Amino acid sequence: MDQFFNWLTKPMSYEEIDAWYKANNIIPEMSDLFRDFCVSLLSLVQTTYLGDTPNDTKDTKIGLTQEDKESHFKWCWKTTINNFEKENINFSNSDEAFNYFKNFYMDVFYNQPQDKIKESLDEFFGLLFTRRNRHSKSDIEMFTEIYKLLEKSLVI
Repeated sequence: MDQFFNWLTKPMSYEEIDAWYKANNIIPEMSDLFRDFCVSLLSLVQTTYLGDTPNDTKDTKIGLTQEDKESHFKWCWKTTINNFEKENINFSNSDEAFNYFKNFYMDVFYNQPQDKIKESLDEFFGLLFTRRNRHSKSDIEMFTEIYKLLEKSLVI
C-alpha cells in the first residue's frame, strides 16, 4: 500500500505531464477558461456565503441547514453560468458537472470545520490549473476530471 501511495503522490516529470495532456486532448486555452470558471465560482461562493453560526451563539442551535447550503451553491452555480453567458461563453446546466462541484464544495467548504482548508481553495485551484507545475498523479487526474466535465458542459 505504501508503494501505491508513493506512486500516486510522487510528482510527475514535465515530459510525463505533457504526454498526459496530449493523450487527453487538453487544450491550454480551454484549461485557462475552465480555471477562470472554477475561480469565478469559488469567488462567488466565498463572497456571498453568510457562514455558519458563530461559536459563541451555537447554543441557540440556529444555523444554516444542509438545504440552505445546497440552495446557496445552486444559486452560485447558476450565477456563474449566467456571468459567462454575458461574455458569450455558454455552459449547459449539466447535472454531472453541477453534482461534481456541489459535492466538492459541500466537503471542502460548506461542511468543512477548518477555516484553513476553506481559505486554501484559491491556492488549490491556482496550482491545479498551472500547466508548468509539477503535479502528482492524483492532482493530474483530478484536473483532467474537472477539465472533461467542463468540456462536456461547454456549448460550442
